[in-house]
Amino acid sequence: MPNITSKEKRDRLLFIIKVLRQHEVLRNFLKQKDPKEVRLALEKLGPTFIKAGQLLSTRPDLISPAFIKEFRKLQDNVQIDPFTTVKKTLEAEYNCPLTDIFLQFDERPFASGSIGQTHHALLHDHTPVVVKVQHPNVSELVETDLSLFKEALRILKFVPDLSVIDPKEIFTEIQTSLLTEIDTQIELKNGLEFYRLNNNDGIIRVPKVYPKYSASKILVNQAMPGQSIKKLTATKATKADKPLRTVLAKTLVKNFIKQVFVDNYFHADPHPGNILFYQLQLDDPEYNELQPTHQFKKQLKNTSIEATSATTLPPYRLVYLDFGMMGRLTKNLADGIAQIVIALNTKDTRQIGKAVLAVCNRTGPVDEEDFYNELGVFLTPYLNLGLGQIDLASLLFRIVNLCRKNNLQLKSEVTLLIKAFASLEGIVATLDPELSLMEVARPFAREYFKKQFNVKKSLEELGFELYQASKVAPKIPLKFEQLLDVLTQGQGKIAFKLKDQDKLLDRLEKIVNRVILAIILAALIMSSSLLVQGSAAHPAIYNIGVLGYLLAAIVVIILIISELHRHFKK
Repeated sequence: MPNITSKEKRDRLLFIIKVLRQHEVLRNFLKQKDPKEVRLALEKLGPTFIKAGQLLSTRPDLISPAFIKEFRKLQDNVQIDPFTTVKKTLEAEYNCPLTDIFLQFDERPFASGSIGQTHHALLHDHTPVVVKVQHPNVSELVETDLSLFKEALRILKFVPDLSVIDPKEIFTEIQTSLLTEIDTQIELKNGLEFYRLNNNDGIIRVPKVYPKYSASKILVNQAMPGQSIKKLTATKATKADKPLRTVLAKTLVKNFIKQVFVDNYFHADPHPGNILFYQLQLDDPEYNELQPTHQFKKQLKNTSIEATSATTLPPYRLVYLDFGMMGRLTKNLADGIAQIVIALNTKDTRQIGKAVLAVCNRTGPVDEEDFYNELGVFLTPYLNLGLGQIDLASLLFRIVNLCRKNNLQLKSEVTLLIKAFASLEGIVATLDPELSLMEVARPFAREYFKKQFNVKKSLEELGFELYQASKVAPKIPLKFEQLLDVLTQGQGKIAFKLKDQDKLLDRLEKIVNRVILAIILAALIMSSSLLVQGSAAHPAIYNIGVLGYLLAAIVVIILIISELHRHFKK
């Protein structure tokens, strides 16, 4: 990236400060009030801040449901580049005339965002494509903002309630997201992988990516038919179209489950604008297409999730778009999340709690029994509700706050998955409010458990435990006799540990220290008073008394400042 001059950085900083003050962003954000004002400020500040806001909308551990809902409305409010500018960028990247690459190129874009704008075009073999072209000077602006963000990390230590949040981690996520958006080669690789894993999974379609015609500031994809799925859900469901909506909802859920637990690679931004729906015409070659054999079907062969290979696909398709934000899970983390799904099916809150602990980082001492009890009280009302009856955003926010209260922090991959699931849930709930995700996920959870369950390994572990128990069992009478001897000789001791004992002792120590300090201050003031009163003829003794007053005053001022700091920090 090009170097940034100090003047450019200063001018940008002054503009940022002006907008932040105009919309009272810091006050509103810290107090989680007036999210609309914060959103408007982010839109004014451009690509970096828009992407930061969009990223925050994936973090229910940082902002309230009201802010998440508002930040999801963030629009890339930028002017459209004239075709002369677009052509200049294209020819500079291709190093040849535009007509050498495209037979036809629409001068007016059909979509525009903060990073770039998208045009329809035709390749010379008449293949319809969409071309995403980056706006000029975007990389310089993003670099300037990222450098300012990095400097701002120095003052974040003064922001309250950052004990569970790692500001450097948040900055890294914003930086990674923005650099991914700027370098279209990353999105290109994401698109190729997602196409390989999901295209032809039932009615799911994914556009091809054309690496040959893409560059660092250009991305060329196959043009796909259809309209945003929100067009379908804009009208109220009727008895006639309810079966269609139910099939689409189940398809989205099953495919997402496959992405998470089979591929360990999922679309992290499945909002309605990134999912298209279209009906096939009678003359379409895919109209009588048979159910394809997909890798997912092979891995879960003969399960209730698998569709019979001889079945004809229904005459409609769902299309995934935009692969800039993707999530990847390690095998262990995917197993941990699967355990949560399995535990939810048992409705055993203790088992659910153990599964949740496995996907969290501990940021302090954790009282597991307390966590299990609180989680049980919290989850019980939700376990028997249907999807349409649950406000998922509020539920997730409350779960994250419960984890935070117990010194637990969800891993970043899990929060990204939560965001993706919440976006998908919004579509599914609109398509079929009565659909239970647990009913759809239960067959998968059962098959996943069978797949992970290793009979030989389990028998070996059981045999080893029985062997250990057989060695210990004969010693039990001797151990019991020794216990009785200790008790009869009066040597037995019982140790009690109070709940939150360490915190209680720390608080008691602070109280004792303050009492001692108060006694010392009282003694100092009293002795200083006696010295001052009885030192009329002795200036040196008088000065000692005054010095005692000064020392007492300094200590009192320090105590007041310390108390005020503690109060405002809270």
